[in-house]
Amino acid sequence: MNESDIDNDDLPPSRSQLRREAWDVLELAERLVALTPSQLAKVPLSERVLDAVDLAHRIPSHIAHKRQVHYLAKLMRHHDDLEAIRLAVDKPLEVRRRETAELHSIERWRERLIDGGDAVLDELLQKYPGADRQRLRQLVRQAGIERRENRAPSAQRSIFQMLKSLLKSDDSPDSEAAPDNEEPAGE
Repeated sequence: MNESDIDNDDLPPSRSQLRREAWDVLELAERLVALTPSQLAKVPLSERVLDAVDLAHRIPSHIAHKRQVHYLAKLMRHHDDLEAIRLAVDKPLEVRRRETAELHSIERWRERLIDGGDAVLDELLQKYPGADRQRLRQLVRQAGIERRENRAPSAQRSIFQMLKSLLKSDDSPDSEAAPDNEEPAGE
């Protein structure tokens, strides 16, 4: 029997591979313990694993907490559906990333409006025809004055809120009906 006759799929995993898998599960256990109770409720866990997570939350000592997380990882290695747990733990992270990206987009629009004036306002109105041109122009002018006079940025906050409601209404499934369902401009 020579080496070409041996199929790698028939061999058990190497010790290095087993170690890597154990570290992955330990990292997942640490992330599981870091979740809030409402996020944890959405993760498909057995009662035994949930009890271990709850105990890890209640342990104040660093070393004892670390030992509990290692125990949790050991329990999880014997869990049937680690991939479902991993997906449920990663989902809040993806939601936070998407929300952060949306907030950055709103901030970029606000900065462009304040710095660019009417040209950027026209661009915004082309993209979001339901926007209140007069109110936005007034707020942009006021925000410029606030910046020059080094005052509190209340107009900038108002612009941010208007842009946030505009962009949120555009992301909704019924975005074609958004101009009919506009929120009052005073908010």
